[in-house]
Amino acid sequence: MKYILSFSLLFLFFTSCEDKKKSSEVTPKSTAEKVKIQAEIDSLSEARKLNAIKKNTPAPYPKITPDNVVEFLTEYGNNNPETKVLISTTEGDIEIKLLKDTPLHRANFIYLVKQQYFDNTFFYRVVQDFIIQAGNSDNVGTQRKRSKIGGDYLIPSEVKKGKIHRYGTVSGAKEYRKNPNKLSFPFEFFIFVGPLQKTKHLNGDYTVFGSVTKGMDIAEKISKLPADEGEWPLANVYVLSATVID
Repeated sequence: MKYILSFSLLFLFFTSCEDKKKSSEVTPKSTAEKVKIQAEIDSLSEARKLNAIKKNTPAPYPKITPDNVVEFLTEYGNNNPETKVLISTTEGDIEIKLLKDTPLHRANFIYLVKQQYFDNTFFYRVVQDFIIQAGNSDNVGTQRKRSKIGGDYLIPSEVKKGKIHRYGTVSGAKEYRKNPNKLSFPFEFFIFVGPLQKTKHLNGDYTVFGSVTKGMDIAEKISKLPADEGEWPLANVYVLSATVID
């Protein structure tokens, strides 16, 4: 009986030790470790939340379409009244002042600049003593930008009676034929560098919406670059960036 009791006591002792050992193996980590782990979990949760927000947040602006173009540009113009833009090219800088009395064209130009549309496009047409034209390229990225912004809208004409093309005026490019309403392409513009006698077919037909205030020497330099039969410069003239400056 004595042996049995001793054995029982020993059994209980070792059993107790074993339970304590197992308990120690599953005890939660220290407070510092717990805080660290929780921080990592919280961080992961926040990252997941941010990713979810990014995936589900709509684009800041809707696509511009033929149906909403006037409403969109009117509202955007009211909220973005800037009128000065710096065009940096591989040949030098050109500053442009936009006209307030062509509000749709002004708003469209400011919008494209702020969307970085013109960056890495070209002055793709150069005609000495006439015009230099910009806003297009053969890069896939340019077409993607157009698609994202709205690839099929046009800007209503804002041709003003008595407003003519002069040295340094900036105008909207457009389809010359089958365009009785004189709608402008939104993505392309031209700077006039020629004499007045070459403006007759432009006046009253293309919307003048700005003028060059600095850098006409650069515009003229670009206009005199060698070009192929399609008036595309033999060496690409990049628009490195377009920036709103005022």
